[in-house]
Amino acid sequence: MFRPVSLMAAALLAASTPAFADWQQAKSHHFIIYADAPTDLLQKYAAKLERFDQAVRKLRGMRDPALKDAGKVTIYVIGDWATIENLIGVSGAAGLYIGRASGAVAFVPEISTKRTEPGDLDSQTIFFHEYTHHLQLESTTAALPPWLVEGTAEFFSTADIRDDGSVAVGAPANHRAFGLYLLAPIPIEKLVGDTFTNLNDYSRETLYDRGWLLTHYLNFEPSRHGQLDRYVQLIQQGHAPLDSARTAFGDLKELDRDAEKYLKRKRLTQVIVPASELDVGPIAIRPLRPGEAAVMPIRIRSDRGVATRTAPSVAAEARKIATRYPNDVAVQTALSEAEFDADNYDAAEAAADRALAIDSNSRNGLIYKGLARMERTKKSSGKADWATIRRAFVSANRLDPDDPEPLMHYFETFVAAGETPPESAVKGLIYAAQLMPQDRKLRLMATRELLELGNVPMAKQMFATIAFNAHTSPKLREKNRQVMNEILAGNATGALALLKNKEDDSNDD
Repeated sequence: MFRPVSLMAAALLAASTPAFADWQQAKSHHFIIYADAPTDLLQKYAAKLERFDQAVRKLRGMRDPALKDAGKVTIYVIGDWATIENLIGVSGAAGLYIGRASGAVAFVPEISTKRTEPGDLDSQTIFFHEYTHHLQLESTTAALPPWLVEGTAEFFSTADIRDDGSVAVGAPANHRAFGLYLLAPIPIEKLVGDTFTNLNDYSRETLYDRGWLLTHYLNFEPSRHGQLDRYVQLIQQGHAPLDSARTAFGDLKELDRDAEKYLKRKRLTQVIVPASELDVGPIAIRPLRPGEAAVMPIRIRSDRGVATRTAPSVAAEARKIATRYPNDVAVQTALSEAEFDADNYDAAEAAADRALAIDSNSRNGLIYKGLARMERTKKSSGKADWATIRRAFVSANRLDPDDPEPLMHYFETFVAAGETPPESAVKGLIYAAQLMPQDRKLRLMATRELLELGNVPMAKQMFATIAFNAHTSPKLREKNRQVMNEILAGNATGALALLKNKEDDSNDD
């Protein structure tokens, strides 16, 4: 869950600036990785992540479209456990993933860092869990219950990328042993039939634990073949999750007993995807320019998300770096973002202009030029030049028509101006949500527009993955359920009325 970056994190990252001098970038089919690591180690790490991606896609029957940089996940490998914990702002945190229109990002500890105690939750397990969610949202338009969403992510999180290049999926979730063996489980009827308006720390833990167990069992037990697909299908047809479970699984208490027996087996089934079936693709590695390396702490903190109290210090540090590297486009765009986050809109636009003077095709330069002007205009009583503001986002869109962020901001300019968005802006917003379905705020925006258009079937697909999300507040989960019920009933007006009064959703869980 989102926590503002702590002052300790600020001190740690500011103090570590010289260590970024040897950082490199690895770019592969699905990832852009920044790490202070030797080339051979970074090459192996990128290949490992690609093998995991390919294995999940193969087992889930997913397509694998070509991606430009905007569609790839950016991964920052940032240091030891203390650094990652302080950056994330959560004690014991081993990593973080955030999906959003500006680009999905992940933060992990050093590549070689592992916790040594058996059953410890390490950064690889966390990243594989979160990246599975990333892939689920890429390929799923179904309203899936929480236990299945989290159970599937846990199922893939223990994947073993072997030395021969093969990937083994289905290893025991040893990091869930405490909950599986020592915590009272969620009753089976509640697990498969509830959307969970009340989840505390213990019940959330058992949701993950039992979700993994049930997902593993239903995938590998021959006598249960096809039941999971039937359960999901019935929910999509509008049946209540509990009714769907009883129809698909039969006697739920028997299902619970069978799963418990399955847990006690000495060995669990795994599936092996051979290396010959996994196409890693090319991996390009380059050292960062001196300016890029120097500004990495700023980029990391900005991508993590700054708080009101920390944004000014981040911007101040960015200014110092920019004076040393005035002609580096990465430095100027990082400064522009930092100034924007600190509400210094004139300075943000000036830095964006310097970036564009260096590279007229600077995507981030165009984005932050447009954003700075839009925010300044919203706070000004003078005449607004919305055409000029929109031109920046249109130019960014021309650089990559499949980049969701310019499409989203172009739509937002009409809302900010109090104008009815034209058809082209609405279509662009919906396309942006399809390009980056991991951004829940973007999906909500698109859902509202689809309901305004009366396109209930597409609104259902857009809202489905939000409907049962287990990471939001109890109040918001209940509202999501109400919205989904109205959509399933074909009541666009009722669903839209609920959404317009809906509290904002968070992407940082």
